[in-house]
Amino acid sequence: MWGGRSFYEVFLDLLDGHRGKVIGIILGLLAGLLIIIFGFWKTVFIAICIVVGYIVGKSFDDGSSLNALWRRLFGER
Repeated sequence: MWGGRSFYEVFLDLLDGHRGKVIGIILGLLAGLLIIIFGFWKTVFIAICIVVGYIVGKSFDDGSSLNALWRRLFGER
């Protein structure tokens, strides 16, 4: 079926040629499963927590402190 290649090799080939589609399918599957298991609003809460975690982690990766991030998000405008 896969020409003697392992599932991992086929998956990497698909990821190289169709990265956006593969990531979209995986995210759609994950979102669908989360909605079925937890419900819509709990899934939205989980997504918000993931986004906040990403923002905080990115700020640390960029060498910024949590205080600087707080000022940037909620400081005077």
